[in-house]
Amino acid sequence: MKKIVLTLSASALFLAGCAELSQTPQSASQAAGPQTSTRPPLTGVPRTATDFDRVTEEERQAAVAPPVAAAGSIGTTVASLGDPARPGFWMETPLVSTPTRGSVLYRATGRRLNLDLIPIDGPPSGGSRLSLSAMRMLDAPLTGLPSVDVFTN
Repeated sequence: MKKIVLTLSASALFLAGCAELSQTPQSASQAAGPQTSTRPPLTGVPRTATDFDRVTEEERQAAVAPPVAAAGSIGTTVASLGDPARPGFWMETPLVSTPTRGSVLYRATGRRLNLDLIPIDGPPSGGSRLSLSAMRMLDAPLTGLPSVDVFTN
């Protein structure tokens, strides 16, 4: 009986944490928070998307700046949320064969971000994984599968 109660309690806590992560992301201006020159430390047990989103204001500004070079479209991909504990603006995708800088456009919101494109195995039609920071800045649903246009610089 004790094991059942402990298992149910642990499950309830886990689901409560998942519910917080699935809430609608804040706008870029709300998510930016205070300006810092270094990545804020992860303290305590992260429970919300904001807790996991540890990019600096400088990284946010670089992500929304106009691309530094002419961007060439390399395709469209369906993206899911990547590892939320891995900070930064990045996308793991089978659309590239070597790491490179690029950008993504989420047509649903019209937002475009600069990020690192990281190759993964799979066919070009396979899905990709976006960083938590990128999903939030694009205003894409964290639990959804947004379709994004991908460009290289």
